[in-house]
Amino acid sequence: MSNPNTGAQPDPFADSEVVLDVNDLVKHFPVKEGILVKRTTGAVQAVDGVSFKLRKGETLGIVGESGCGKSTLAKLLMRLEEPDSGSVTFRGEDFLSLRGAALRRARRKIQIIFQDPYTSLNPRMSVGDIIAEPFTLHPDAKPAQGVRSRVKELLDVVGLNPDHINRYPHQFSGGQRQRIGIARGLALNPDVIICDEPVSALDVSVQAQVMNLLEDLQQEFGLSYIFIAHDLSVVRHISDRVAVMYLGRIAELGRDHEIYGAPAHPYTQALLSAVPVPDPTVRGQRQEIVLKGDPPNPANPPSGCRFRTRCWKATDICETEDPVLEVRAGTTQRTACHHAAQNEDVSALD
Repeated sequence: MSNPNTGAQPDPFADSEVVLDVNDLVKHFPVKEGILVKRTTGAVQAVDGVSFKLRKGETLGIVGESGCGKSTLAKLLMRLEEPDSGSVTFRGEDFLSLRGAALRRARRKIQIIFQDPYTSLNPRMSVGDIIAEPFTLHPDAKPAQGVRSRVKELLDVVGLNPDHINRYPHQFSGGQRQRIGIARGLALNPDVIICDEPVSALDVSVQAQVMNLLEDLQQEFGLSYIFIAHDLSVVRHISDRVAVMYLGRIAELGRDHEIYGAPAHPYTQALLSAVPVPDPTVRGQRQEIVLKGDPPNPANPPSGCRFRTRCWKATDICETEDPVLEVRAGTTQRTACHHAAQNEDVSALD
């Protein structure tokens, strides 16, 4: 019997269709200085060579500290920002080359749920108008049963009373407002939903309700999620695979049990050591890793490994050579570290 923390478990999505293929995506924001004449003095490397695949019905969790590039990545995938280089293939089609009507058609299938339910809903619009707005933008996608009927159906699907269709956002709680945002995201029957920290502004009890709703909707409609968060315990609850980002790059990428059961990158180990544990016995046995210093300036990242200035394993090679995101032996886990933890506790080859 294989260890539950190994990569030996079969991948349920191995044969599933790749709906989103991201390859070497880059986005740098120029830094300008000067009063009368603005000149470019550098660039913030918000996203710097990010690659991953998302399969049908799968949830990819993306975690990292504030400023690591998670939300910029979400905007690039939605074409709310244009990348400097790289490629995004959506169901075999070059998503970044699409323009005009072709882009609008493709955007129906990639939707987003925003972080703050208090600011992502127009307070001057009724709930019915908010959920129906996608049909205004895409009139040829209007449902056969009528827009109002479809809106009521969506309210029911997300657990809200369809009779409240004429109410306004201020008449709902935070959790209910986020359900309205989810209903809006479902309106055009998307294939992929990008969840940009959708529960971080909610109470813990409400977080669980919204997470359970997202999982139920995924099962019902065959959705694929990119779930962005800074809370590793939240990501663990919903994700099939996890990508850990640091300073614009993916430091580690693997299936949930690999990342949480046998983290190889020092940064992942440090993040997991800081997750609160309710059991005092377990908490007493665990060694918390305290990282020194603050994350470097993304406009001037360190040479070599970007994590080396805070890493307790750093050596001379970390200063001169940029580590490649490589597969660990016996797993599907990829780690960008010259001194990644080896498989001492991993029996993935039996």
